[in-house]
Amino acid sequence: MTVSHVEVLVEEPSAEAALRVLLPKMLGRIPFSVHAHSGKNNLLKRLPQRLRGYACWIPDDHRIVVVVDRDDDDCEELKMRLEAMASDAGLATKSNPKGSLFKVVNRVAIEELEAWYFGDWRAVKQAYSRVNANIPSRDKYRSPDEIKGGTWEAFERVMKDAGYFKTGLRKIEAARAVAEHMNPSRNTSPSFIALRDTLMQWSE
Repeated sequence: MTVSHVEVLVEEPSAEAALRVLLPKMLGRIPFSVHAHSGKNNLLKRLPQRLRGYACWIPDDHRIVVVVDRDDDDCEELKMRLEAMASDAGLATKSNPKGSLFKVVNRVAIEELEAWYFGDWRAVKQAYSRVNANIPSRDKYRSPDEIKGGTWEAFERVMKDAGYFKTGLRKIEAARAVAEHMNPSRNTSPSFIALRDTLMQWSE
């Protein structure tokens, strides 16, 4: 079935800023809406009611994508929690479809949105020319989804070392700047790839 619209729920404005730039690169001409929340806890608190609302009206050719940072949560447990919320609302998910139909795709960004930047360091270099081009070759940054000690903190340190964001990372500004140069097909973050592959199937 052709997808005619995608609703995307994210936990914070920086993710919204990045996805507003990235989604057209993956969805093509499919229209979308992005809804940001005031943090992960706020998203998870509001999600059950929001999904029940969608269940009352959403057409068969619409899809809902929920993107949540793993942070310190167990990935499988967080994914199961998201799946249960959709099921309780009466919405089939990609992981648990009813027949061949599903409405909801749950995706966990491991560990945080900034892992996607490390997955396409060329885009970071294009946006911020002074950053070290060899960052991805360093052991601690080689696997974007496995960076220890907080991914956004690691990204902030690298940016400060290059002379950017001296007073602290401005996450929305960085999200827009990096996303502008990102090429979804070259990103090495497994969590980004999982999202990309789902979205690009809809645009084929």
